[in-house]
Amino acid sequence: MSVRAALRAYPQFLKTGFASAVAYRAEFLIWMFSTNMPLVMLAIWAAAARSGPVGGYSQRGFAAYYLCALLVRLMTGAWIVWELTMEIRQGVFSLRLLRPIHPLWQWSAENLAAIPMRGIVAFPVVIILLWLARGELSHDWFFWLLLAPALLGAWLLYFLVQAIIGTLALRFESASSLFEAWLGFSNILSGYLVPLDLFPSAVRVLAVALPFRFQLSYPVELMLGRGTRVEMLELLAAQWAYVAFFFVVTRVAWRSGMRHYAAYGG
Repeated sequence: MSVRAALRAYPQFLKTGFASAVAYRAEFLIWMFSTNMPLVMLAIWAAAARSGPVGGYSQRGFAAYYLCALLVRLMTGAWIVWELTMEIRQGVFSLRLLRPIHPLWQWSAENLAAIPMRGIVAFPVVIILLWLARGELSHDWFFWLLLAPALLGAWLLYFLVQAIIGTLALRFESASSLFEAWLGFSNILSGYLVPLDLFPSAVRVLAVALPFRFQLSYPVELMLGRGTRVEMLELLAAQWAYVAFFFVVTRVAWRSGMRHYAAYGG
């Protein structure tokens, strides 16, 4: 199916995905509320900063950082790796291949269609953020202008990496354990658990160069107004360079996996 035809069919897939998110809203909300680690880390670091700033972060600064991190994570999450692995194991994936649109287009629509439901959970976080840490947020409109493409880039990185890892299930029985390993590195090196500028210099140099940073820390830096306009533009270009790289890898992995595909019955 051509890209033009896929784009014409995409609104209908978005409607279907939204209906599915509403139908399974209980499971969806449970998954959303399980993303609470930034609140745990906020409690820990706020206690540490009670007697004075830690690495330049006051209690209010930590509140702003982790509430922004929670908001970014809520709005950019993807879950294709589990669906892809499960459908391949159960043989349902073969039926998806019969549809006149690429499966990754279908899954992307299902993930994006859940954004309104995510917004329901994210809205209270925004209110709390504006109340507790309004003085810590960026006052530069240019940073907020960059936030939209930065969030889209972060979501695409999550989605494409999961697609690459999930595609390995076309060759092997399961690839979810490999994604759990990736997720472990991501939680540490993306700034999800600890702000990157609190790492030792050697680790920080590595962390800021890897793609993990662009999944979470970079949008948070925009919201907090860290750096200059030029630096933020350069980081946006670097983020989308990673998106382009993982897009190419996804296409290669998909084509290679389809040549070795064997359905798993269940």
